[in-house]
Amino acid sequence: MQKKDCFYLGKIVKKHSFKGEVVIKLDTDEPELYRNMESVFVDIGNNLVPFFIEKSSLSKSTMLRVKFEDVDTEADAEAIMKSGIYLPLDLLPKLSGDKFYYHDVIGFVVKDANYGEVGIIKNINDTAAQPLFEIDREGTEIFIPMIDDFIDKIDRENKVVEVTTPEGLISLYLS
Repeated sequence: MQKKDCFYLGKIVKKHSFKGEVVIKLDTDEPELYRNMESVFVDIGNNLVPFFIEKSSLSKSTMLRVKFEDVDTEADAEAIMKSGIYLPLDLLPKLSGDKFYYHDVIGFVVKDANYGEVGIIKNINDTAAQPLFEIDREGTEIFIPMIDDFIDKIDRENKVVEVTTPEGLISLYLS
């Protein structure tokens, strides 16, 4: 399995017991969907390795306590600490309307109500306080905050994100 075929579910943040249990901080708004998983992919050395789950329990809303098969000691658990946890894309719940996963809109065209066609979404930058659409306009990078008030419509069929941005935001990048 490759990362491009998966979505990031969370990260192993701490050991829970001397028997190899770990705690995964889930990166989701609906942690209860992932309470009874059979397996996950763990990012070890930039390779996704399947790990089977013996038991798991949800605690503190987004923390999932997990006992993996063949992870039986503190040393075993230490070896996978801080690793990312991934699942295949086809396990994501389907979204409709104006809700979307970041990977869904890569390659979509952005059209602004005032400006017209802005460019193509190349990436979503979610390292800042506010996630941003990274848009390529013929070699020029334009960043538009992913604010609900800016996003008017997601047209999946035509691969278009319709936005209404504040006056001057787009031209700021083009001058």
